[in-house]
Amino acid sequence: MARSGGAGQDGDPGGGSGWTLTARLPGGPELRRVVLLLGAVLALNGADVGTVGAAAVQLEADLGISHAQLGLLATASSGVGVLACVPLGVLADRTNRVRLLVITIALWAAAMVAGGLAPDYRWLLASRLLLGAAVAAAGPVVVSLTGDFIPPAERATVLGWILTGEIVGAGLGLVAGGELAALLSWRAAFFLLAVVSAGLAVALWRLLPEPARRGAGWPSPPGDGSGRARPDAGRRSADRAQAAVSARGIGPAPDRVLRDDPNQWSFARAAVYLLSIPSNRRLIVASATGYFFLAGLRTFVVVFVVWHFGISQTAFAGPLLLIGAAALAGVVLAGRLSDRALARGRVDVRIVVPAVGYTAAAVLFIPGLWLASLAAALPLIALGTAALAAANPPLDAARLDIVPGQLWGRAESLRTVLRLVAEAAAPATFGWLADQLGGPAGRSGGVGLRNTFLIMLVTLLANGVLLFTARRAYPVDVATASASRRRGTT
Repeated sequence: MARSGGAGQDGDPGGGSGWTLTARLPGGPELRRVVLLLGAVLALNGADVGTVGAAAVQLEADLGISHAQLGLLATASSGVGVLACVPLGVLADRTNRVRLLVITIALWAAAMVAGGLAPDYRWLLASRLLLGAAVAAAGPVVVSLTGDFIPPAERATVLGWILTGEIVGAGLGLVAGGELAALLSWRAAFFLLAVVSAGLAVALWRLLPEPARRGAGWPSPPGDGSGRARPDAGRRSADRAQAAVSARGIGPAPDRVLRDDPNQWSFARAAVYLLSIPSNRRLIVASATGYFFLAGLRTFVVVFVVWHFGISQTAFAGPLLLIGAAALAGVVLAGRLSDRALARGRVDVRIVVPAVGYTAAAVLFIPGLWLASLAAALPLIALGTAALAAANPPLDAARLDIVPGQLWGRAESLRTVLRLVAEAAAPATFGWLADQLGGPAGRSGGVGLRNTFLIMLVTLLANGVLLFTARRAYPVDVATASASRRRGTT
């Protein structure tokens, strides 16, 4: 890391911390630190959701609540996040992002303490509302920072490593949170997350610099020591998506090339522009639909496994580690392989890989969820989880490819609105449907949850079809974003 010439330099409207990221080879200590810290933010979110799911049995018993009420805990936090993420997305484009992230993580810690102290269901529900406001900032800020820290050629690969945080966090929440809930209480699991959140806030404040906003994701090149980018900086780092598009002679959509500064736009105008990008519309819907299924699965997976396979919550730790390892393999390999395929000229690889991943996950989960033997079902569930996780790195990289850098924060905010709406609806929907399909007898045998999961697999199949339809629009959208970037830097 190198200290730049002053606050607000290179288009950092928030003044920043005065730092810029100099060009480093992937794998250097600066990049590893960024990946670890941003991954830790996603891990915190995953750990929270995983802990609530792991402590589901204890929460339902201690507070006397139903599946639907348990699902409402996640619905409430996501619902508040929908309202909060719009202004927070605007702030992510206009202010110091690291400072914003630190404040929200500190609020996160306070919400977990409040939840751990909850004497009844209403108190716990109120604490989840505070948590939802804090979670809303994580998506736009992490994506905006990633775009400015990571050059386009390595984005899918590095995003794969950052996204492992979400998987590791969810696994730790399910395992550690579940163990604490079973051995002590669900409150102990909440307090542990509060301590981790506070520590992460301090680490972000001390170790994560605010990068310069270049609107294109280009790191500053080494050279004159001033910390300023040379005019040809962007061309010295291979934007493989744009290079592949240019090699095929694909031009931008003239009516969507930016002609003024989008930082002066209202959120409504920015949203209209972002939704005018054909492939962006499809990617937003696919992301929201994928998280709808994941939110329901994470909330009820422990309850389902205990009842459907007839094993204890503690005995599930071993299979869960295998499933988590499969997910990690999927997310890391998908990012690396899609970047390599893009380097070989496969223009649409960042769209095709997620489409195949969603489809394969649905096909593998059907027998995995139906079989009553854990030994027979586990390999299918693990492979399905790997396929589902593989969709995320190239999908996230594709969204950065098709959106001008000046709009990354608001683009992620818009996506987060729809994602949180989906996540808000999923747990309550899954819980209500499971109660209706299972009844008293089905509840104890996990029949209601099994049938609910099987029905909801339709959403993953629909995602695969939707993404395949985005293949034609994606190259034009990449060219349009690149043309908008050039206009903004000349």
